[in-house]
This record gives sequence, structure tokens and C-alpha cells, in this order.
Amino acid sequence: MESKTLHFLSQLAENNNREWFQQNRKDYDAAKADLEKLVAYLIEEVGKFQDLGNLQVKECIFRINRDIRFSKNKAPYKNNLSAGIGPGGKGSGRIDYYLQIQPGNKTFLGGGMWETTPEQLARFRQEIDYNADELKQIIHDKDFRAYYPNIEGEALKTTPKGYAKDHPEIELLKQKQLFFSHNYTDKEVTSKDFGKMVVQGISLLKPFTDYMNYVIYEQPAEP
Repeated sequence: MESKTLHFLSQLAENNNREWFQQNRKDYDAAKADLEKLVAYLIEEVGKFQDLGNLQVKECIFRINRDIRFSKNKAPYKNNLSAGIGPGGKGSGRIDYYLQIQPGNKTFLGGGMWETTPEQLARFRQEIDYNADELKQIIHDKDFRAYYPNIEGEALKTTPKGYAKDHPEIELLKQKQLFFSHNYTDKEVTSKDFGKMVVQGISLLKPFTDYMNYVIYEQPAEP
């Protein structure tokens, strides 16, 4: 990524209003083009080890405009650029690889269970109750843990209904969300190898997202 992209986002954070944005529209267009170039590279490289179909760059990039209808924060724009990379793009509804570019060493790559329905969460817990070993082997792999050291996401403070307090996998069962992320410094983001870093992060995250997509979306429900 270009350093001027991070500079634009820093300036936007300090001037988050429509008038300033329109006056600096050319800088935004340049920053968006910079992201599009990176996403095109990621699609090409990730496509070498995962079938992305005929995924297009425009299907991956999120709008910079915020939905302020139900928010107390009325700033019209996000302070970041972001993309969702996976089969079907950002609108697939499935778990993909989410990349957010944000200055201040806040850029990150992540993925996992985020906004699930009660049925999807029940599927996840049913699988953990039945056999947690496959997931644990993935997330406790030494290379995975080195890149994604911490389980993230909201968890219940009490035992989920239908499960024993002393269940051996009670901590996983309590998770309402389950995702992993890796942060990059601004220096890494603006380095010539940033794209390669993200591809490496995606390759490490793939077994986890494959597992979660199967459990939540593909696994046949038990009668």
C-alpha cells in the first residue's frame, strides 16, 4: 500500500465530514485504487490454493460510507478501507478473509464466526459437543498460534443452555463469536512485501475458515 493512502485515512479521521471529503475526492479515489490493486493481487495469489470462482475486485471492497441511521456517531465515513475476500465476495454471507487498512498500526486481517443466527450457533455448539478435536487441532497448530495467538469474540458468562457446567469443552461452547485476527504495523503495510504477508496470513487462516463454513453452512443438520 502507498504511504499516501494511510495519510489520506489519517486526514479523514480528523475531518470526517462531507465537505472535506468532496474537496479531497481525488485523494480518496487514489486510495481506493491502491486498495483495488492490492485486492487484485490477493485474488490472484489466493486463487492458487483456494477456488474463488470468478471473483472480481469490485465484489470484495466495502463502501467507505457508514450506515448512520441507527448510530449515535453521525460521522459519514469510515476511517478505514476494507475488503472481504472469499468465494462470492463480501456479500456471500459466508465466512471470508476480512482485511482492514487503517493507520496507527490498526491494519488487520481476520476471519471467523461473527454475526451468526441462533441456528448457526447451535450447529457450532453441536459440533463442539460431538467432536472438538478437529477445531482444536487447527487453532492450536504452532504456526497458526504464532500468527493468530488469541481467540477473540463475545462469550457467555454462564453455561449455554443444554450443556453441563463441567463439559470438557465448556470454554469453546460459551463462545457466541469465534474469530482470529493479525495486526500489521504501518511500516509493514507500506512495505513492498505487504501483499505477500497477507497471502501468508490467509493461507494460515484457511483451515479455520473452511472448518467454520462447513460446520455452520454445509454440514447436514441432524434429524
